Amino acid sequence: MTAEQLISDVIIPLRTSDTGEEALGIMSEFYVRHLPIVNQHELLGLLSEDDILDQDAEAAVGSYKLSLQHPFVRTKDHLYDIIRLVADHQLTAIPVVDEKRHYVGLITAEDLLRHFAESGTFREPGGIIVLEMLRQDYSLAQLARIVESENAVILSAHVQTFQESPRIEVTLKLNKQNITNILASFERFDFVIKATFNEVEYIDSLRERYDSFISYLNV
Repeated sequence: MTAEQLISDVIIPLRTSDTGEEALGIMSEFYVRHLPIVNQHELLGLLSEDDILDQDAEAAVGSYKLSLQHPFVRTKDHLYDIIRLVADHQLTAIPVVDEKRHYVGLITAEDLLRHFAESGTFREPGGIIVLEMLRQDYSLAQLARIVESENAVILSAHVQTFQESPRIEVTLKLNKQNITNILASFERFDFVIKATFNEVEYIDSLRERYDSFISYLNV
């Protein structure tokens, strides 16, 4: 999945002549806190809600000093690169440009969340296992062998690291809902099982997180 496949054409970019008040109105309408400023297809920067509140809301946004250092992605950038930039800059939307740095469109954080929610990985029924281990002990190949020995497969794997800690959490989504035998296999290999979820619990958890995220965007 690349940026060009996630672009939303619903939100129109700001012109340099638009005022901060107009920008706030658009942000409120689409539940975002960031909007691109474009002049003749050239991306000039990304305006944040804080930029407007720190300056004269009645002035044209083209006169604003922007706090963000021109974050953007290119049309061929991978989904993971997009997520990294959105997280690093705490963005609700990120501009997409072509090879000539011409503005192509916008990807919102809600677009990213919807993509994951609608992907086969999340839709296909199965079980969830969260393992805790040291960084140097992590081997996806080994985890896959254990899972496959119980006639199951890993649909997705997510690794979470922690600052100033050698430990990591590995979350595995499997294609089987009955994971009792798989859990027993992990225990035989001395893996620490931190949590498990069945399909219903997992969907409820996702729904709760999605609703919380939407509520956050509405603030």
